[in-house]
Amino acid sequence: MKENNCKMTELPADELPYEKCINKGAEVLSDAELLAVILRTGSKGINALELSRKILDAGAPRNGLLGLYHMTIPQLCQIRGIGEVKAVQLKCIAELSRRIAGQSAWSALNFKDAASIADYFMEEMRHLEQEQMILLMLDTKCRLLARQSISKGSVNCSVITPREIFLLALQHHAVFIILLHNHPSGDPTPSEEDKSLTKRISLGGELVGIRLLDHIIVGDRCYASFREMKIL
Repeated sequence: MKENNCKMTELPADELPYEKCINKGAEVLSDAELLAVILRTGSKGINALELSRKILDAGAPRNGLLGLYHMTIPQLCQIRGIGEVKAVQLKCIAELSRRIAGQSAWSALNFKDAASIADYFMEEMRHLEQEQMILLMLDTKCRLLARQSISKGSVNCSVITPREIFLLALQHHAVFIILLHNHPSGDPTPSEEDKSLTKRISLGGELVGIRLLDHIIVGDRCYASFREMKIL
């Protein structure tokens, strides 16, 4: 698909995102303006800024940058003014942003602190469209020995068993474990099923000498910690 050259210079001077970035810094730009700087050109009858707004509105029900992350290259190409080149650029930007967020959170990661754990896994898990549970296995000093994805789909007792979890933990000589899973709805409030499963795993840990330190549920830019809520 051929992409037209409706330049950003056709905008009024005080609306030019490129110049605004130079004069005031990238942090003052809106999401649409940031995309417009990267896209540089629009299409026939639509400038880059208007095209960027269309992109951010196209990812329903998850509009904005989160919607962009979930859109595929063919879906992006269906937007008038977006060809394969721009679609690939947008997907790479979204993935790069996710990785930068993860690397930034790693420096502050503390396995004794639910907030820092949630921060690190937030960008990885809040984008998932189905539930996934991750098991973190730690040594006596709460250093990470291994991580393992143990479930995809519905997190419930019929899919995940304490036996499966503790077999993995014993294989890695873990002393402590932490569970994480996401709620695709974005609301991290624990369900009754979440509470029941956590209680079973906690009791199982007492029997085998591997303590469940926390169960953290990741929502959309928020989390719930069983330990912080004193459920665990």
